[in-house]
Amino acid sequence: MKVKVLSRNPDDYVRETTRDIHRVPRNYDPTLHPFEVPREYTRALNATKLERVFAKPFVGSLDGHKDGINCMAKHSKSLSTLLSGACDGEVKLWNLTKRECFRTVPAHEGFVRGIVSRFCGTSFFTVGDDKTIKQWKMEPPGYGEQEEPMSTILGRAVFTGIDHHQTGETFATCGQTVDIWDEQRTSPIRSFSWGVDSFSCVRYNPVETELLASCASDRSIVLYDMREATPLKKVIMKLRSNTLCWNPMEAYYLTCSCEDYNLYTYDMRVLDQPVTVHMDHVSAVLDVDYSPTGREFVSASFDKTIRIFPKDSGHSREVYHTKRMQHVICVRWSADNKYILSGSDEMNIRLWKANASEKLGVLTPRERMTRDYNQKLREKFQHHPQVRRIARHRHLPHDIYKQRRELREMKDARRRKYVQPSFPFSCHCFPCPSG
Repeated sequence: MKVKVLSRNPDDYVRETTRDIHRVPRNYDPTLHPFEVPREYTRALNATKLERVFAKPFVGSLDGHKDGINCMAKHSKSLSTLLSGACDGEVKLWNLTKRECFRTVPAHEGFVRGIVSRFCGTSFFTVGDDKTIKQWKMEPPGYGEQEEPMSTILGRAVFTGIDHHQTGETFATCGQTVDIWDEQRTSPIRSFSWGVDSFSCVRYNPVETELLASCASDRSIVLYDMREATPLKKVIMKLRSNTLCWNPMEAYYLTCSCEDYNLYTYDMRVLDQPVTVHMDHVSAVLDVDYSPTGREFVSASFDKTIRIFPKDSGHSREVYHTKRMQHVICVRWSADNKYILSGSDEMNIRLWKANASEKLGVLTPRERMTRDYNQKLREKFQHHPQVRRIARHRHLPHDIYKQRRELREMKDARRRKYVQPSFPFSCHCFPCPSG
């Protein structure tokens, strides 16, 4: 005779402590849960709605400049330190944790055209309209000491940009030519030119540290190798590019901001055509910076907005704007991948969250589980029409909405111009009946 006995192990359902959650036995057989997909869809829809409800990206602003911000730089070693240069020649160092300026440097006469931190974080370099390159200590002077640069180099022409080598004691400047400098010398160790009047931006490759790229006034992007005597490659675009930025994870990709309202991502191995064209701005794009992960980048535009693009997408996933923010000149992505800093010409530096609906502060384990579960639900149902419509919807200023509509009409008109017109009285031929 067989006897069936129900046996239960108390370890499977009894809590270890009173603070634990009650354990619930569950059978994952799909035949026992016929409404699992509709239930998850409802949860995904609610999670998407709540994400838009709690999307408040603006964190704070840094006030103190007396003129428009023209350039910014991140500290190479400290997350909480930011350097900014204004159009009146002042350079300010900010403590982002306290949101206050702890040092002001009267660096140049005229615009501060570029600023960069040394790779070790002990000093920083600035260039300006007074044709000088100045190196400053990162630490403020002691009591009774005057604010003076460590070294000053007088150039022959105005410098428009500067960037420092990732590991060495060399830096690059651009102006009438692209010059490579040694910190111990007052003359460039190498100069590059390719029949161009001036250059607006120069950037070192963060991985292949001997490679550089620059934007020129003849609508070209030029690649250089410090080990060579001449430039490597050159690509000419339809309109002039303002700045460029290398992907920190994929060394062969670079993205440039252009005057035709778009951004272009190029593969330096094949410069014949861009890999991706990023479209959404309605005015000239002035600056671009990659996230530390290399998966996204942020762009600043003359249309008073900043946008976040996935590196493989042609359209932005997020757009930030405020009523008081004017033309955005420069933008930076923080090294911890959580914040975005933008400088505009109404003398303010604004701090934004990279993820608009992210909760700041310490999360409890249950909050982290809920966040991850909702994220997976949104990814699972992201292509559903209702979920996609809610996730993509953004409130834009009326001027930007109107300019987008005008640009769309212009593109449609150009497309209709080159399409073969169809004649209303076309002849139709039919086979003759046999017999």
